[in-house]
Amino acid sequence: MLFRIASTRRQMLAVSGGTALLWALDARAAPIDAKDAYPSRPVTIVTGAPPGSPLDILARLIGSVLDTTLAQHFIVENKPGAARNLAADYVAKSRPDGYTVLFGIDGPFTVNPHLYRKMPFKPGDMKPVMILGSSGLLIGVNPKTGIRTMAELVEAARTRPLNICTGGIGSPGHLVLAELDQTAKTKLNPIPYKGNAPAVAAIVSGEVDGGILATGGMIPYVKDGRITALAVTGAQRSGLAPTVPTVAEAGYRKLQQEVLFVAMVPAATPDAAVQTLASAITDAMKRPEVQQRMHLLDTRPNGATGADAARTLSEDFERYGRIIQATGMKVE
Repeated sequence: MLFRIASTRRQMLAVSGGTALLWALDARAAPIDAKDAYPSRPVTIVTGAPPGSPLDILARLIGSVLDTTLAQHFIVENKPGAARNLAADYVAKSRPDGYTVLFGIDGPFTVNPHLYRKMPFKPGDMKPVMILGSSGLLIGVNPKTGIRTMAELVEAARTRPLNICTGGIGSPGHLVLAELDQTAKTKLNPIPYKGNAPAVAAIVSGEVDGGILATGGMIPYVKDGRITALAVTGAQRSGLAPTVPTVAEAGYRKLQQEVLFVAMVPAATPDAAVQTLASAITDAMKRPEVQQRMHLLDTRPNGATGADAARTLSEDFERYGRIIQATGMKVE
């Protein structure tokens, strides 16, 4: 593999041992001045994904609903790069007043602390507003490879190198790829892209042999025959591709994984602002047009807030730490 584990076992234990404290909800959050009802000016939603990606679509859709329900503009800014650390760091260092919100995936908080020798922020610098939903990934290849099943992918990758793209170093697809490479003893080269959309385009063009990416972004190309779907990584089959087996059904249960879409704010953000955001987002996700779009993005609503959301992130932090240690991943 191109990537090996960066931290020693001692470092891993030191990081994971502090997880509960890192994800403790910040009791020092400043109160909102009663005369300044939140929000009283435009709010910026920062996403670590490029325009047109599933996360970007979800952020803009929910933002457009909040424009109306909270009577303020919610402006989406895309800051892809550095395995989503760039966007998360930007929000972590922003003023903790509820006017800068991260819409991202869980990776910068659950995966990247195990991969990077030095993170620009600590998980405890932010707190969750909500876990918006979860989505599995799709493992697919360019039809010109002649590969039709997971078994054929593994067989081919044992005899020749295959270039498999992901949404970035340390992305969910990268973790699945590393696990597969270790488990099946294959020659799979991870090719990181800055997000889902350019990675999907690389598969379609033949720039790479295949990819492990968000299902929603790949399905249109699966339907028109430009990508061959091999399996999905969710615990159950995708509603968008009911004939495609899960990795467990294909004989690779260890590859089972789902991405969490999260809304986060700086840890000292006033609880009143967090609660207002959480309530408005909850209402937005009940709207038929939002539910339909989430279905098309292969995203199942979650809605966990507060301590429940923090607990889920802590559990995934521990789980991904074990995977990364076992697979030997690291960022050079």
